Amino acid sequence: MGAPTKLALVAGAGAGLGQALLARFEQAGLTPVGLGRTPPKTTIGAFHGLDLSDTQAVPDTISRIIDAHGPPAIVVHNTAELVIAPFAETSLEDYQRTWTSMVQSAVLLAQSVMEPMISAGGGTFIISGATASLRGGAKFSAFASAKFALRGLAQSLAREHQASGVHVAHAILDGIIDTDRSRDLHGLDPARMMNPADIAEAYWQIARQPRSAWTHEFDLRPASETF
Repeated sequence: MGAPTKLALVAGAGAGLGQALLARFEQAGLTPVGLGRTPPKTTIGAFHGLDLSDTQAVPDTISRIIDAHGPPAIVVHNTAELVIAPFAETSLEDYQRTWTSMVQSAVLLAQSVMEPMISAGGGTFIISGATASLRGGAKFSAFASAKFALRGLAQSLAREHQASGVHVAHAILDGIIDTDRSRDLHGLDPARMMNPADIAEAYWQIARQPRSAWTHEFDLRPASETF
């Protein structure tokens, strides 16, 4: 009987990038486990359906996963809640929904995995950000405020935990990820969109970096994207 494979955990494992990450990690020989509110039509590895902002369900579920598979070698926070509206039409509930979906879920995820990862000798924790992590655009005040908060959280986690062996990285995804939904929504040529498998490959390469040369923040965009 072979040795158990290491765990790769993706929070926000929907169709598109979430599933591409699970596929890449499985290809690398890890055990892929996805978390999210609604499972996609097809999923790579195991999928646990739950509200990622639930203060009881998240730690309980992750504790059971770690009991079954051991501490994760790779964790990715990949949730998103997009609100596009003029400021005057953006309700407090809109802000609360974006903050809860993206920031609270990241806090709960980190609280659930950091100590087990440290005890196991380290690992990689990646947060998916966006252009809105760096600048707040018109009509994006709710989304940008949450993405700014995630970037600050990533910096704090890195400065506190990297000496203990946890590589915390923040990915700025500057473009539209190619999914069926985004094609319908944006009507873009797929050649001008971000291929989920290519993003997943970049995440995997970050996770494989030696400790003497860790990247904290990196940005990815299509060659056609202006910046």
